[in-house]
Amino acid sequence: MKVSITSGRSEGPTRLNAFDNALLDAGIGDVNLITVSSILPKDTEIVELPYIKEGKMVNCVLACAHSDQPGDLITAAVAVAISDDFGCVVEHSGVNQDPDAIKEEAETMVKYMMQVRGLTIREIIIAHESHIVKEEAVALAAVVYLE
Repeated sequence: MKVSITSGRSEGPTRLNAFDNALLDAGIGDVNLITVSSILPKDTEIVELPYIKEGKMVNCVLACAHSDQPGDLITAAVAVAISDDFGCVVEHSGVNQDPDAIKEEAETMVKYMMQVRGLTIREIIIAHESHIVKEEAVALAAVVYLE
């Protein structure tokens, strides 16, 4: 299996429009997202986000932060841990929290998930997006499952 890790942020006149614009910014705005839990199959390969046909049903792990309070700092992160057996993904987000703390918490959680499964981590990848809200904003990060 192949997956891509992406992130985006944007403003919009409503929460839904801000979310849609953030999805477009991340390159996944023209597909139908199905959120899934946090396991990557053995031999998963991480690749650049390819073109995905409009309207396609796409599985993903999605972290999303929203605020409509000007000046708020919103952050979303995903952490991917890979072993020789399989991998785990976590999503984490926050408002007015240190972006480094959001990333560190995501990393801590994914390490724990691997530990309780008895898996030795070969690689950890963390992607995040932060944004200072002007009117209505969303920041998101996602692991997109590809065929």
